[in-house]
Amino acid sequence: MFLAGGSESSRHAAGRLSDPGRTDHEVLILDPEAQAQFAAEITESLQRTPRELPSKYFYDALGTALFEAICQLPWYRITRSESALLARHASDILEPFHGPLDLAELGCGSGTKLFTLLQHASARASRIQLIDLSRAALEMARTQVAPLAADVIALAGSYEEGLSRVPLHRNGHPLLMLFLGSNIGNFDRAAALALLIRIRDTLEPGDALLLGADLTKPSHELLLAYDDPLQVTAAFNRNVLRRINDELGGSFDLDGFAHRACWNSREQRMEMHLVSTRRQEVRVAATDLVLELEAGESIWTESSYKYEPGEILAAGTAAGFAHGDQWIDDRARFALTRFAV
Repeated sequence: MFLAGGSESSRHAAGRLSDPGRTDHEVLILDPEAQAQFAAEITESLQRTPRELPSKYFYDALGTALFEAICQLPWYRITRSESALLARHASDILEPFHGPLDLAELGCGSGTKLFTLLQHASARASRIQLIDLSRAALEMARTQVAPLAADVIALAGSYEEGLSRVPLHRNGHPLLMLFLGSNIGNFDRAAALALLIRIRDTLEPGDALLLGADLTKPSHELLLAYDDPLQVTAAFNRNVLRRINDELGGSFDLDGFAHRACWNSREQRMEMHLVSTRRQEVRVAATDLVLELEAGESIWTESSYKYEPGEILAAGTAAGFAHGDQWIDDRARFALTRFAV
């Protein structure tokens, strides 16, 4: 649903999270120049027509906590469905692998689903690589998966940054790459295929990709998932404005923006917007940006494309994978697909 990684480029520096009891859990953290990249991307995207904000910037510490709350909402079924599929089919998913196995997860979030897969397969990883933009998420994920791995490496960065570093930390074992949570849905069809090709190029013969993707379903179900009655998703959406205020000296009045979710049937995607409730001027001090917003003008913050099972398989084939095996929750309309290399 919500993007946990993006396409910014930054330098990286090595370090370790504080853990006096262990010394084998390396954390690679990107350089503070990421803030300059944040400012540059915000400035460029807010001046597009229509105005946009990159959804990867949802994920500061508060945004991560709000997303974890969204995952618990009864109207948002992606996480529960995917976790149930992982638990039910864990042994089948890992069946092609014999002997030591490494795992890497793009947009790992809290690490709960990776933990679920290993726990229900009674498996232990030789090495796990965690990739996420949010340091808060990496902290949670590292703690979650540590009991089930001999070694954990956590990279704070974009998908592209993570994929470029995964080969550097391989230790000769087959690798299962996880890309879950329907994060693939945050890319349009062409960009999604390009990312799958990038993942395929990172993997080696004997490796595999496990992809989680949300399927098309009745629009009223989708609207409840993206505009919940408790307004947690609305708070998650507005939080990106709060982050701009705090980190870049923005003057966004959060009360001056309404959360709007809508189903775009032509593009087969859910969209989230922040709609200005009045005519207003907004400034971002870090970039000297001044925005004149009209009443009713929106800022497009997120897209979530939905798939049919056959589309997912076709995309994997087009990206160069050998074949795909699927496990589908027909009721919640969610699919896990394992693509072989």
